[in-house]
Amino acid sequence: MAILGTKWCRKDDQTRSHDTDTVLVLGPRWRPRASVRGKPLVPAEQSLLRSDRVFPPSGLTGPAFRKPFPMTTLQAIILAVIQGVTELFPVSSLGHAVLLPPVLGWSIDQHSPQFLPFLVVLHLGTAVALMAYFWRDWADLLLAVLGQGDPEQRAANLRLLIMLVVATLPAVVLGYLANKPLRELFAEPLFAGIFLTMNGVLLLAGERLRRSAGELAIADLGMIDALLIGGWQCVALFPGISRTGSTIVGGLLCGLRHDEAARFSFLMATPIIIGASALEIPKMFHHVDGAAGGSITGLALIAGLVAGLAAYASVAFLMHYFKTHEIKALNPFGYYCLAAGLAAIVWFA
Repeated sequence: MAILGTKWCRKDDQTRSHDTDTVLVLGPRWRPRASVRGKPLVPAEQSLLRSDRVFPPSGLTGPAFRKPFPMTTLQAIILAVIQGVTELFPVSSLGHAVLLPPVLGWSIDQHSPQFLPFLVVLHLGTAVALMAYFWRDWADLLLAVLGQGDPEQRAANLRLLIMLVVATLPAVVLGYLANKPLRELFAEPLFAGIFLTMNGVLLLAGERLRRSAGELAIADLGMIDALLIGGWQCVALFPGISRTGSTIVGGLLCGLRHDEAARFSFLMATPIIIGASALEIPKMFHHVDGAAGGSITGLALIAGLVAGLAAYASVAFLMHYFKTHEIKALNPFGYYCLAAGLAAIVWFA
């Protein structure tokens, strides 16, 4: 493996810095050899190399010593479409992100410095799509905060804004405390398949239990109802459980119609997605082990645009679907999750 300037290429199992002419010879899994063709290497040349990352010797730093981000344009576009669709459909975007790469045989280094900016741009694209679709709702909320508009309508919008804040609190608190441990513990394909199956059960059970519920609009909810819906959102911390699905089920159990439950769920999603992305932005500039983080690339921007378009089309379809399907509207998604989850369990067991 040789580095010429800032480009990686293979050359007789050696790593060479074009600027310093220093040769580092790497054995299996990036472990250094002690010599090259019988010539001993000095300690500076026997760099600190770990099994999955390259650490340059003292004085040799920069992008030339980072592993490349192994993702093709086609893979990036597919991941963007999956993100834009499954983030809003009640089928779990995280579950699909865990399951599809190994099923498709992709080897994507999700710990690469370049992967984090890519992921942030995808989520921001989704959030922009939600804000674009519900721009009137957000404009009304902003005007209410500024004290503009009809007093009665302004009061109703301020109440909706407070309910959204209350509904997001459980996920913010629990997500901050437990999101990373839960994802590291259960972010394996087999666990994702199990939780995706459980998501299907959740959707089907929510439809069955809501038969005795009322036909309320968002304006009819109380603050306790908003807090309960926010509690349901916390279930989505497990990879395979859908945030959209769990919050819609929570809304149905509180008496909302399908379209109103979906609207409240999507309004809740916007600050959650933006906030989660904002928390990751500092890591883009300071990656693990003190190395500089990755930067936003043209491929990431294209993928973000694709994710945004897919998300906008998804939310437009779902809002129309839920307005025209009030009976057992979640059942098709529930059956899909059951089938996909059970297939994943069989595949990865």
